[in-house]
Amino acid sequence: MSQRGFTLLEVIVALVIAGLAAVALMQAVGTGLHATRTASMVDQAIVRAKSHLAAAAYGTRLVPGNMRGDDGGGFRWRLRIVPVASAAVRPLLAGPRAPSAVAVTLYGISVWIAWNEGGRERAVHLYTEQVGG
Repeated sequence: MSQRGFTLLEVIVALVIAGLAAVALMQAVGTGLHATRTASMVDQAIVRAKSHLAAAAYGTRLVPGNMRGDDGGGFRWRLRIVPVASAAVRPLLAGPRAPSAVAVTLYGISVWIAWNEGGRERAVHLYTEQVGG
């Protein structure tokens, strides 16, 4: 009598292989989700850092110093403004009452945005330079 089909050993081996493949697939999905979350947090941090740079560099007189705060959502920020260079600049189109030279200062503006993710601190750092009077 000839029977067709799989032996118990073949079925067990097939189930073990399928289980290993399922575990590998779940690990890959988990890694992909973690990478997506990290990329999203970095994007948020960059947007926040650009916002702090814009607020510091435009519309107000630059004053050297350090500032820090909490943006909410687990993000902490630190802003540093330092003079980098100073020079006297002569205006190109000077009228009779124009000063012969104007003092200008180049400021370096750094912003750090930090957050905790998975027990580790991560941070984004942006730097720009701005001319101030």
